[in-house]
Amino acid sequence: MKKKKLGSLEVSEICLGTMTWGLQNSEADAFAQIQLAREHGVNFLDTAEMYAVPPSAETYGKTETIIGNYLCRYGGRDKLIIATKVAGPGVKYIRNGEPINAKNIRLALEGSLRRLQTDYIDLYQLHWPNRGSYHFGQLWHYEPGKTNTQQEKENFLEVLHTLKDLKKEGKIREIGLSNETAWGIMTYLQLAEKHDLPRMVSIQNEYSLLYRLHDSDLAEISLRENIGLLAWSPLATGLLTGKYAHGQIPPGSRWAIQKKFNHRNTPQAHAAVDAYKKLAEEHGMSLVQLALAFVLSRPFVTSAIIGATSLEQLKENLSAVRISLTPEIEKGILQVRRQYPMPY
Repeated sequence: MKKKKLGSLEVSEICLGTMTWGLQNSEADAFAQIQLAREHGVNFLDTAEMYAVPPSAETYGKTETIIGNYLCRYGGRDKLIIATKVAGPGVKYIRNGEPINAKNIRLALEGSLRRLQTDYIDLYQLHWPNRGSYHFGQLWHYEPGKTNTQQEKENFLEVLHTLKDLKKEGKIREIGLSNETAWGIMTYLQLAEKHDLPRMVSIQNEYSLLYRLHDSDLAEISLRENIGLLAWSPLATGLLTGKYAHGQIPPGSRWAIQKKFNHRNTPQAHAAVDAYKKLAEEHGMSLVQLALAFVLSRPFVTSAIIGATSLEQLKENLSAVRISLTPEIEKGILQVRRQYPMPY
């Protein structure tokens, strides 16, 4: 398992996503997943105060609690890189849906530290911007620039000053963004440089064979500004496993339990999956291996965040680190992408 730099941290190229823990997975399931991932060289866990997912008031904080219980039972905190996130605005049961600011960062962080049973967070991230995001299926209705630019920058400064204080207090080591835009990333970097404030080291955005918005401007920012992409949903919530082919929705799967409209369930997405599956089989690999090997091969990706609900799924996911994409496979991926450039 390769390790890559993320600011002062050294993280595995596979990050174990945890959002199913506390809903689809029990604590015992989670412990087994952590153990298996660690045996394969994974040292990086990603969570959030909002998890489990789909989020609800009843499952809020459960995933962090499970990780904390693991650390309490098995120890080894110093061997793990733990990333978590402060929720953005709009979720009423999380601090009345208030925005990310100095007060709410401190409240959120103290809650996360308590549930995780640790004194510090390795990577503390802003889950989504106060001003909204084009992720989470909102791309087709996203309208940037509707808020006051000066007020946004003042909030950014407040956030950075707060995170600087928390770093001095030893409660966080590095900071990152999630579900952000090019303007958001660059504004944070410019303000940090101008005011001698902490620098964002990562951006956690959705990225997969089916969702490649990072490939243009954001990719150059990642490479030139050293802002590593932590790719969430590299299997498109399981769509790139093939389990939803031909309209199937297996009981207990992510698609079966989510209650809102599923923006990924489109005819063109299923057609793209069929084409990628055929390509994978032609080259002697599974669709999962192709999808994850593709994400891991991108030069701007620091780590791919994989989630699984069974050890069998996790083992297949982990096997992708052994796959190398040949020029012929890359050509095949390009051909499918040109046919289905934005399937959802």
